[in-house]
Amino acid sequence: MPINDEKEEDELWEEFKKTKSPALRDKFIRQYMPLVKYVAGKVATGMPSSVEFDDLVGFGQFGLLDAINKYDTSKNVKFKTYAVTRIRGAIFDELRQIDWVPRSVRQKSREIEDAIVSLESRLGRPASDSEIAKSLNLSEEEYHKTVMKVSGTSVLSLNDVWFAGDDNDNMSIGNNIESPASLNPDVIAEREEIKKVIAEAISELPEKEKMVIVLYYHEDLTFKEIGEVLEVSESRISQLHTKANLRLRAKLTNLRRGII
Repeated sequence: MPINDEKEEDELWEEFKKTKSPALRDKFIRQYMPLVKYVAGKVATGMPSSVEFDDLVGFGQFGLLDAINKYDTSKNVKFKTYAVTRIRGAIFDELRQIDWVPRSVRQKSREIEDAIVSLESRLGRPASDSEIAKSLNLSEEEYHKTVMKVSGTSVLSLNDVWFAGDDNDNMSIGNNIESPASLNPDVIAEREEIKKVIAEAISELPEKEKMVIVLYYHEDLTFKEIGEVLEVSESRISQLHTKANLRLRAKLTNLRRGII
């Protein structure tokens, strides 16, 4: 039987916290499997066809199980909110491990990020598309085509990797909802600084890119729905999303180089 009552669910969580009952764990898995499919569907948007939806669902199930086992009712965070972060994080963890992005595409993405880092360090402001294109020795049209080619590499959530450096040098914003007591003060301070920089970086994005980020991550709309709101095509939204993520990753790289 599905759980339809919030009070009943709270009671079941309290019971599970005490007993770790396999039957209750299975009940929560059945209850929240639609959430896994929903998150997998969002992640699949903009991914190349080689990435199968069913694989994303499978990856997300690990995140759901992790969320069920680690959920702490005393944190006053709804399970659904907590689980979305864990599910999305598990999907990206698996994608990174299987290295699904072709090396040539990854290199193009890195070149764009490096160009943005260099330009914005020198200019002291967000770089325009024409400035980025010029620094890459591309026409603006060629730059836009390149952005579309690397779109799959930037389907990142604000809970996923934001440090652009060595592939092993990753920082997950999603980890910030872990209990602060489990972190040392230096780590807490660094993560707070990262969240602050991300918020500032989003506020400095070009207006349409900012709208896409806000609608996608905060309003939870799909690319298709955002396209309807902004009256542009779904592919244009994918392009804006990619450019915004590349700018944000570049911003974090600048921060990282400033700290280290």
